[in-house]
Amino acid sequence: MSIESTMQAMAGFLVFVSVTLGVYHHDYWFFFTAFVGFNLFQSAFTGFCPPAMLLKKMGLKSDKASA
Repeated sequence: MSIESTMQAMAGFLVFVSVTLGVYHHDYWFFFTAFVGFNLFQSAFTGFCPPAMLLKKMGLKSDKASA
């Protein structure tokens, strides 16, 4: 898997888990959902994504030609 597809899978999984926990456990889990969404939004504009940097250090390759 590439860094981009791994990040999409991780973000989708975290949103799914946090929404499920927010519905069935406690409303505060929705703040985590908002944090994941905000991080995705800001990384689209800035290119700064700490999990992507970690995945790159772990040896995953990027789909982007410039990377």
